[in-house]
Amino acid sequence: MIGKIQKLKWLLFTVVFMSFTLPADKGITVYLVGDSTMSQKQIKAYPEAGWGMPFAFFFKPEVRVDNRAQNGRSTKSFLKEDRWSSVMDSLREGDYVMIQFGHNDEIQTKKNATTEAEFRTNLIRFVKDARSKKANPVLITAVARRKFDPAGKLEDTHRVYSEIVRQVSRETKVPLIDLDKRSQALLIEMGPEKSKFLYNHLMPGEHPNYPNGSEDDTHFNEFGARKMAQLVLAEIRSLKLGLADHITVKSK
Repeated sequence: MIGKIQKLKWLLFTVVFMSFTLPADKGITVYLVGDSTMSQKQIKAYPEAGWGMPFAFFFKPEVRVDNRAQNGRSTKSFLKEDRWSSVMDSLREGDYVMIQFGHNDEIQTKKNATTEAEFRTNLIRFVKDARSKKANPVLITAVARRKFDPAGKLEDTHRVYSEIVRQVSRETKVPLIDLDKRSQALLIEMGPEKSKFLYNHLMPGEHPNYPNGSEDDTHFNEFGARKMAQLVLAEIRSLKLGLADHITVKSK
């Protein structure tokens, strides 16, 4: 009887000990932090899609994409609404934080706009905070708007704020995905008419969510979101980030 009790005690000790010594979850979480061009959309907005939606399906099972991007947010409002602090509460060593702002920061008529100095300061804070958790910040320039002039030349609508992102990337030595540059190249390649197929352009009556149609040159449809996601994935590989090892071949 004593022998059985000793065995039970040893078994209990082993279970408790193992609960503290088993290796931690090796999975990686990729947090997406940004605005409506990246965010998860509600059903009532379909076929509008943020590029973060298809992005999540291009990774192996050990990677979880947590899309925290929200419509209409700037760096200022993302901080003010405690959305960033919520990311920080969840962030673990080895995770990734992909940071894309600019669309709403740069429009000075919006209440959540930032000055150039504020935008820079906020980006640096995101980088420092993520690094304090031993996570991997990645800066992303704002994805291009479809705005062609009468001569068919694409306008660089994010020029100033995208350059701030590039400067912060250089100064803090954080990987940069220049999605503004890459998406502009895609739009120029497709031209003024074909590039409409990337954005939420709909004829009246074409979709029940948009009975009057849509001519949105900022937000993507499902096809456009996937093309933008693939540009980001290609840059992850080009930069040789550790995350690249977890991308599935179907992203090519």
